[in-house]
Amino acid sequence: MVCVGIDVAKDKHDCFILSSEGEVLADVFTIANNRDGFELLLQTIRSCARPTDNIKVGLEATGHYSYNILGFLLENGLHTFLINPLHTNLYRKSLSLRQTKTDRIDARTIASMLMSDVDLKSYTDTAYHNEELKSLTRYRFGKVNERAQLKQSVSRLVNILFPELETLVPSLHMASVYAMLAEFPSARQIADAHLTHFKAVLTDASRGRYDRDKAVEIREAARRSVGSAMPAKSLELQHTIRLIRELDKEIDEIEAAIKAIIDEMAPPILTIPGISYRMGAMILAEIGDFSRFDSSDKLLAYAGLSPSTYESGKLKATGTYAHMEKRGSRYLRYALFNATKFVCHWEPSFAAYLARKRAEGKHYNVAISHAAKKLVRLIFALQTSGKAFQSA
Repeated sequence: MVCVGIDVAKDKHDCFILSSEGEVLADVFTIANNRDGFELLLQTIRSCARPTDNIKVGLEATGHYSYNILGFLLENGLHTFLINPLHTNLYRKSLSLRQTKTDRIDARTIASMLMSDVDLKSYTDTAYHNEELKSLTRYRFGKVNERAQLKQSVSRLVNILFPELETLVPSLHMASVYAMLAEFPSARQIADAHLTHFKAVLTDASRGRYDRDKAVEIREAARRSVGSAMPAKSLELQHTIRLIRELDKEIDEIEAAIKAIIDEMAPPILTIPGISYRMGAMILAEIGDFSRFDSSDKLLAYAGLSPSTYESGKLKATGTYAHMEKRGSRYLRYALFNATKFVCHWEPSFAAYLARKRAEGKHYNVAISHAAKKLVRLIFALQTSGKAFQSA
């Protein structure tokens, strides 16, 4: 067996090649992060290995920096392992008490991990192409959060310019309200508007839900409003609404791309009541290849939902110490918790389970965390078996 350790960086990668007998086949050497560097690595690996040798290549999961070299290794048929940096860090500390960390040492550490009996799962071509779905779901996550912050800004500005408006409409964040505020971004401008024109704007934007009476009500409230007349804030409100509308279009495009991928995959997870293609895609993207996990317990640990263990002498992990680990992907935990809330609403067995945990005196968030663990086990069973969900 030939083990290759690669420490990934932005502009260069440090590599180390070791045989299963512990012989150094190629001491640490550096390659550039380009085509010539990748080809040099491939030639060096092949020169160190015999045709019958089993080649294992390991590198840390360092985000987008490892994506290109990972694709190159998979394209050339090399058995590749993507290792959690936390795992590498703990393994390196187990080898020495000295607090020494360099790129050269990391390359050696990764090669040693591949040679040892550490339980590692190879990175498959399926997992590599799953990165496209992960990229889309995380991109959508960022855009949705950005839009939420802009909506908070709209609420803040309306409270300054026309605070009475919030009591006159079901929500400030409606297409009809945005259309009105985009043209009349303050109580003063609404009060001075021509009723016919103001009514036409409101009626068109609301598709007929708001008639002349509603327009009169809002304009009269604007005339009595204590809102400030601040042109700078009015301009900020108009620009904020414009940004929200642009984000709406971008999010729709992202969701269309996600749905196209999910429709092609047709995963069993979508047969669970309450899980939409958005949350389902995010869960699948963050988990990746389910064959990497031998059991649902390992998937729970990967998601950071398993309880931590703390025991020292007579002190055991009870009460204060038995907390959720919260390691792994925060995006996965976000998707699981949000999906669990909807599943508990739509699926009777989950609703009963949540009610039972609440009856035991558990806080709502704690009860949801228990239901999330139950959901992870269900998802693992469905995705590994390929069977659709059937309600009890």
